[in-house]
Amino acid sequence: MKKISVILSGLLFASNLIIAQEAAESPEATSGAENTGYNKFSVRPIHESDIMYKKTIIRALDLREKQNKPLFSKNRELTRLLIDAVQRGDIKAYATDSLYDGKTLTIEEFNERIKMPSEQAELSAEELEIMKANGEDIAAIGGGPNYYFPTDLYQMEIKEDIIFDKQRSRLYYDIHAITVYVPADHPANIRGIQTPIASFEYKELVNKLFKDNPKAIWFNPQNDQQHKNLADAFELRLFSSYIIKVSNPNDAYLVDIYGGDQQKGIMAAQWAAFELLEYEHNLWEF
Repeated sequence: MKKISVILSGLLFASNLIIAQEAAESPEATSGAENTGYNKFSVRPIHESDIMYKKTIIRALDLREKQNKPLFSKNRELTRLLIDAVQRGDIKAYATDSLYDGKTLTIEEFNERIKMPSEQAELSAEELEIMKANGEDIAAIGGGPNYYFPTDLYQMEIKEDIIFDKQRSRLYYDIHAITVYVPADHPANIRGIQTPIASFEYKELVNKLFKDNPKAIWFNPQNDQQHKNLADAFELRLFSSYIIKVSNPNDAYLVDIYGGDQQKGIMAAQWAAFELLEYEHNLWEF
């Protein structure tokens, strides 16, 4: 009888130990903990022990392209959703796509970044009141700041990991961040270079902005009955992009690796895409 009791106690202890280990490894149970083995910015976290291959890449998107127009439909532009959500305080805007740094922008800092640069000095509140009293047209003089419209912000970047999960024998595209830029060719951009406005945690966008939001749609130009939620559109890769950076020791963009030569940078982007495609193909070859 004693022997049976000892065996049962041992089995119960082992069972509890397994349950405790599974709970400790669960992304939901350890989302705020350190060194859990899961990436807290992943929509579908994969434990690091199951990752056989990983490459971090950055893709550039132009929302004016025909294939990307569904992300940029009138009054439901992706950039409009992002700007409105930040100004409501619904989502965080990060200073860079290095989300682990945790540097977020205040609403005031974010608004400053979407303000159009002006060669004309802004007027103080006191000066504006004097001008109003004198009956001067403040709008004509440009008394207040102008801001970029959501339709002006058509350049974006996606930062993601390409991961092969050996547990499921599947390749995943794990988006971490989306960054919005002021285009270099915008007439109001007097600096003439592409300027980052803010980066956004993709997981937060899915959970707080995209899901169950009737405005967060990928517009299907072929069938109004088949519009998709933005979360599904990104999951299904319903966008056009090209690779501009693949993780490397110097943390350099492809165009910089080739001395700033734009043509060679484009060729390198195509070659990088082919290499990733070939790697995925070879996974199923053996």
